[in-house]
Amino acid sequence: MRKEFEIYREIITRLNPSITYEEWDYFQSALIVQIFNSGDFFIESGKRNHQLGFLTKGLLRAYYINDQGADITIRFVKEQEFATDYLSLITQKPSRYYFQCLEPTIIITIPYSYIQNGYKMYPIFERTGRLIAEETLKKQQQRIESFQFDNAEQRYIDFVRQNPDLFNRISLTHLSSYLGIERPSLSRIRKKIAGQ
Repeated sequence: MRKEFEIYREIITRLNPSITYEEWDYFQSALIVQIFNSGDFFIESGKRNHQLGFLTKGLLRAYYINDQGADITIRFVKEQEFATDYLSLITQKPSRYYFQCLEPTIIITIPYSYIQNGYKMYPIFERTGRLIAEETLKKQQQRIESFQFDNAEQRYIDFVRQNPDLFNRISLTHLSSYLGIERPSLSRIRKKIAGQ
């Protein structure tokens, strides 16, 4: 498990080079390594999310069930990315989303209460928390803007360009849901691009 902690520390230090050994020791003392099988849930709709996760291995799909009973993919979380439902985490209200493992997955978690306590003890620690939140929110905003400003083909091109390592790890059904494209339309777009 030392390897997982070292990966996490590297990401935290890259985000906030000012973090001290004392702050990292505090942070690390509450870290828990959780191992999930494919199909397991990290977060479930209707349950309160009380922890921040960081993937060292595997892949998550975040989705919700709409009023027609269809599941709508909103995010994929891969290695070296943070996984949480921030609204549920901050408000301590039940999540409206599922975060399900698409592969065997290792997630390092830390309780939100421990993070909050760290903010009080170490002022620089609060900056680390803000930078983690900004990374997550930046990805959400990029997705929102892609629906506002890009057509379906451009959303697909951008996804492949930004996630070359993900393309062969997710189903076309999940990808079409994430991109907001019907699966036959996604197949046509793929054929068109492959023929260029």
